This record gives sequence, C-alpha cells and structure tokens, in this order.
Amino acid sequence: MNREDFPILNNNIIYLDNGATTLKPKVVIDKMNVYYSSYSANAHRGDYKISLRVDNEYENTRDLVRKFIHASSKKEIVFTSGTTQSINMVVFGFFSNYLEANDEIILTKSEHASNVLPWFKIAKDNNYKIKYIELDDNYEVTIDNLKKVITPNTRVISLAGITNVIGDARPLREVISIAHDNNILVVVDGAQMVPHMKVDVKALDIDFLAFSAHKMCGPTGVGVLYGKEELLDKVIPQNFGGGMNESFDNLEEVYLKSLPTRLEAGTPNISGVIGFGAAIEYIQSKGINNIRKKELELGKYLYEELSKIRHITMVNKKPSSIISFNVDNIFAQDVAVYLDKYGICVRAGNHCAKIIKDEIGIKNTIRVSLYFYNTKEEIDKLVELLKDKNKILNEML
Repeated sequence: MNREDFPILNNNIIYLDNGATTLKPKVVIDKMNVYYSSYSANAHRGDYKISLRVDNEYENTRDLVRKFIHASSKKEIVFTSGTTQSINMVVFGFFSNYLEANDEIILTKSEHASNVLPWFKIAKDNNYKIKYIELDDNYEVTIDNLKKVITPNTRVISLAGITNVIGDARPLREVISIAHDNNILVVVDGAQMVPHMKVDVKALDIDFLAFSAHKMCGPTGVGVLYGKEELLDKVIPQNFGGGMNESFDNLEEVYLKSLPTRLEAGTPNISGVIGFGAAIEYIQSKGINNIRKKELELGKYLYEELSKIRHITMVNKKPSSIISFNVDNIFAQDVAVYLDKYGICVRAGNHCAKIIKDEIGIKNTIRVSLYFYNTKEEIDKLVELLKDKNKILNEML
C-alpha cells in the first residue's frame, strides 16, 4: 500500500518496529516543512495573517481528531506530547482528586509502563489498591476474569485497547459496559489501537482515551487526551502559564480559560500538530478498515511462517499484527543486532511492559510489529534469516 509515499524506505531497510513508532509519509513531512518555511508564527498569540493561519491549521487538526475518533466536541480533544503525558494528566489531574483511601484501581500485567507507573505513584502515595485482571491461557483479558476482580471499592479500570507485546485487542465494549454498571470509570491507552482500527468513543462510551501521533504516521512529540466533557472539565491542569489563563491580577484573582485551552499551557508543538492533521488525512485516504485488514493478513502470514521454525518459540498463541518470539538459547538483543546487519529493524527487550514477565515467564523477547506498508516479501526475508540458527550464532562471534 503506497510504499513510495515513505521516503525512508528508499534506504533499503525493512522496518518491522511499528509498535515503537511508524514511518512518516512525505505529505506529513512536507506539511511540517511548509509551516516552518512559510508561516512559522505562534498559535493563539497573534493578530496578523500568518499567525491566524497557524490558528486555523492547528484547530483544523483538532477537528480532524474529533471526527476520527467520533468525539462529540472539539472541547473533548486536548493536545499533549503523547500517550504518556495524556495518561499522566488523567491520573494526576483527575484521579488523584477523585479517588479516596482504599479505592481500587484495576490494571493488567500486560500494560505499558505509561499505563502502570502513574497509577503506582498515586496508589503508593494515597493508600489506593492496585489489582490485576488475571489473563487467560492466551494472555488475554476475558470478561469472566474481569468480573472476578471487581469489588464495591473498584473506582477505575485502565487498559490498553490493544497491547504492545502480543497485539491482543481487548473487548472494550463489554469491559466498559460492566464498568459503568458498577459506577467504575474506564481509561483506555489507545497508543496501539487508534492507529490500527476504527475507534468510536461515543459508541464504546469511553471515559478517557490517550494516544500518540507518531504511532499513526504522524510526528513525534504530539498526542491526544480525549475525555467526556463533563469529566475532562474536572481535570486540574498540571501546567500553568501562557495561553491557558483569562487573567491573573493577583493571588486571589486567577481566571482560567475553558476547555480545551485550559489544559494546553505554553507554546505547543505547532508543527507537530499541523503534521498530525496531515497524517490523519493520509490514514483516512487509505481507509482504517483497509489498514487493519492488511496488517492482520500480514500477521497471520508471519505467525504461520514462524511456526514452521523449530528453534523459534512465540509468546503469541494466535496470529496478530504484533508477534513476540525468541530464538531458543540466543539472547533477544543479539538476534536483533544480527537482523540489523541485513537492514531489518525489530525491537528486542521487554517493550516497556516489564511486569508481563509474571504472566509469560519471559523477560525479553524479539518483537515484530507490522503496519500497512509492510509486505509478505519483507516477512520472507526475515524468516529466511531466522531459519538457520547456526548462521545467527556464527555471526555473533
């Protein structure tokens, strides 16, 4: 699907680390360059033509995001530096004031660090309790296991929509329905979900959603915090400064702006937000359902081919667009370095999901994460290099 749109692919690489970040199409790069070369003013600060153009482009992206996730209002779309900041804003700006002592926070052990460490911090500081949904034999969340862990003290469930180690998609509609029946709020880490499948926050009834531009063909340093307006309006800003206040005459007379501006203090990543708009339009031109179909086809093909290699052990129990595995008795990072000699880029390590080892019994793995611009031919090259274990061992010497 339009590999010619991605200039970096001219460098003879096979890029299979899309879970970490995706490649950037030329339209995104060009859009950002035009900003820097033609109208590089600040946002929401000037009364001259190029500054007003910045405002229009910046707010156009906000509306593109709103439409992309089917939010009700642009007020529900806050620009951040990425998923990490978005979740931190929710945890420390909302839940640190919403929760009370002995309240329970439900996670899983397959969550990314960004959806674990903020919760750990407020739980430790405020005597909240962290509980985990037990994963099934496929390392997935089931509704039965969710029900087992919910109690009258449960106040929030925070889950990735799709995990970043084995790529399993959570049953969010059912999770959220059960949560709301029990007066529990739900935070969704959408970093691996929003770029890969249609997300309708209203249909799913999501309370808070966090995701990043760079995992969906956009620039780094830009993310989104979505929240239902009535909830987002209760988020206390973590940053105070220019742009987010109406006035401040003295200590007693400080007046903040309304949503979403109140949560966007300071000069934002303007070029990044504008580039993000181009990325959303690019993804829409390909069709999010087409993207999902293509990457799942590739994931199935990769899973089947790796299954044929006796010295490879996969963590995944079923196909996905993210496959994690090891070559028996060879350190994951050594395999990644070996593959890099042939221009193949994969991830090795714990993938920022350090407590999943309690579930899968493995600390480090090799991860292949696919996107729509990958091909079966690239997978064939990867598999061919993994077939000969002795070749890997010899080239490590």
